[in-house]
Amino acid sequence: MRASTVHHLRPTADPAASDHVGITLGPAVGTASPRLFGSFVEHLGRGVYGGIYEPGHPSATSEGFRGDVLELVRELGVTVVRYPGGNFVSGYDWRDGVGPRDRRPSRLDLAWKSIETNEFGTDEFAAWCRAAGVEPMLAINLGLGDTASAVRLLEYTNHPSGTELSDERVANGSPEPHDVRLWCLGNELDGPWQLGHRTAEGYAEIAAVTASAMRMFDPELELVAVGSSNAEMPTFGAWEQTVLERTAGLVDFLSCHIYFYEDDDLGAFLRSARVLDGFLEKVDAVIRHVKATQPDARDVKISLDEWNVWDHREYGGIASRPGFEIAPRLLEVDYTVADAVVVGSLLQSILTHCDIVTIAAMAQLVNVIGPIRAEPGTPAWRQTIFHPFAAAARSAGHTVISTRTDAADTADGADTVATVTQSADGTAVEVMLTNRSPERSADVDLDLRSLAPDAVESAQLLWDPDAHASNTADDRDRVVLRPVPAVLGEGRLRLSLPPVSWAAVRLSCRPNGG
Repeated sequence: MRASTVHHLRPTADPAASDHVGITLGPAVGTASPRLFGSFVEHLGRGVYGGIYEPGHPSATSEGFRGDVLELVRELGVTVVRYPGGNFVSGYDWRDGVGPRDRRPSRLDLAWKSIETNEFGTDEFAAWCRAAGVEPMLAINLGLGDTASAVRLLEYTNHPSGTELSDERVANGSPEPHDVRLWCLGNELDGPWQLGHRTAEGYAEIAAVTASAMRMFDPELELVAVGSSNAEMPTFGAWEQTVLERTAGLVDFLSCHIYFYEDDDLGAFLRSARVLDGFLEKVDAVIRHVKATQPDARDVKISLDEWNVWDHREYGGIASRPGFEIAPRLLEVDYTVADAVVVGSLLQSILTHCDIVTIAAMAQLVNVIGPIRAEPGTPAWRQTIFHPFAAAARSAGHTVISTRTDAADTADGADTVATVTQSADGTAVEVMLTNRSPERSADVDLDLRSLAPDAVESAQLLWDPDAHASNTADDRDRVVLRPVPAVLGEGRLRLSLPPVSWAAVRLSCRPNGG
C-alpha cells in the first residue's frame, strides 16, 4: 500500500467548532442501477424550446438540438430521460407532435398556461436521446387521454413497419423503431391539480387496462404505475396500496415524487435526505405488503422519477397566470451551494436504497429547475447542483456498501453522512460525504481497510464561504468541485469538511484485496 495525499483547497474553520467523525463500513446494500442517474424533460417553460432544442443557436445540430447542452448532458452522466411530462402529459395528444412541422397544430397547454407549438415531439425526442446517448422513458396521457391513444403511440414508436402507424413513422423520417422499453402509465393522477385527476380506484382501473393492452403488444415492456405525488398527500399509502392491488401483476415499478426547499431553516433543509429515506421506506413497505398478499405480483421496484430542490408552492402562481405564451420563463431557479449539498445528500440516499429504488430522475434537465442553464446565443453553463450529480453518476453499476457513523450527535442522527461504492472488479471506490451542519466542521476518519484501498485518485469538495452563492451567466464557475486535501494511510481515509459542504473522493484498490 502507498499513502497518498491530494493538496489544494483549504477551507478555513474554527478548530473549536469541529467534530471528529469516525465511519466504518457495513454490509453491501445492492448494485446501483445506471438508471438511478436519470433526468426529466417536460414541455414546461424553456425546458424544450430554448433548452434542449434551439435551431438558431450557434451550437445547434442539423436537427436543431443545442450542441452545448448535449455536451453537458453527456458530462452530467445522465442515463435515462423521462418525457414529455409531468403535468403537461395529461393534456397532450402525441399525434400533434409528429409529421411535417408546418402541419402540426399549436395548442393551449392548460397545465403550465402556455402555447405548445408542437415543433418538437416524439420523433425529435427519440433522435435527441440517440444524440445524447440516453435511454428514453415515455409517459403516456392517462389524464384526458385513454388506453386506445396509448396503444397507438406504442405501435407508432415500436412496431417496425407494415401498419398505418408504423409506416407513418417511417414516412416521418424514422425508418427504424424507436424501441422504447420504459413507459409511465400517466403522471401524478392523485393530485387535484392534474388534468384528468382520478381516485385511486379510478386510476388503478385505467392503468390495469392500459398495461394489459400494452403487454399484448410486447410482454417485455417495463411499465411504471403512478404513485403519490409527494409525501404530504392525504392519500399517501392508501393510494399505493389500492393501485398495486389492481396492477401488481402488470407493472414493474411504482413511481413517487418528492421536492425539497429551504423555508427559513437552513439546518432542517440540509437534513432533507432524512425525509427522503423515510418516504422511500414507507413506499417500499406498501410494495412488500402487496407482494405478500398478491400471488401474481411482479418484483415491483420504486421509480423515483421526479426529485430535486424546488419550492413547489410556486405552482399556484403559475396556474393563476393570465394569458398564454410560447415557452415562457418558468421555474428557472438559481441553485445555491446549500441546494447542491442537499442534492448531493439526496443522491446518497438514493444510492443507499438501491435495493428498492432502481429508477430515479432528477427533475428537470435544462432551465426548468435543472442542473444546466441555457440562454439564447451564448454557451450553456453548469448550475451548482450539476456537480454532485456528475460525481455521483460515476457510481453507476457499482456495489453500494452501507456505512456506520460513530457520532449520532443530534436527534436526527449524525451531521456527517458517508456513502461508499465499489466497482464490479473491485479496483475503484467512490466515496461521497455530506456535512449538513450549518456551523460545525467535520474531521472524517473513514475505515476502508476491507476494500484494500491503494491510492487517492481524486478528492474534491463543493463549498463556498457563502452557503447561498450560485453560478450565473457572468460567474459560471464560482461554485464547482475543487481539489481538497485527503490522506490515505493504512486503509483509512482522512479529510476535513467545512460546514455546508459535499465531497467526492475516488480511490484505486488492489485487485481482489491483494
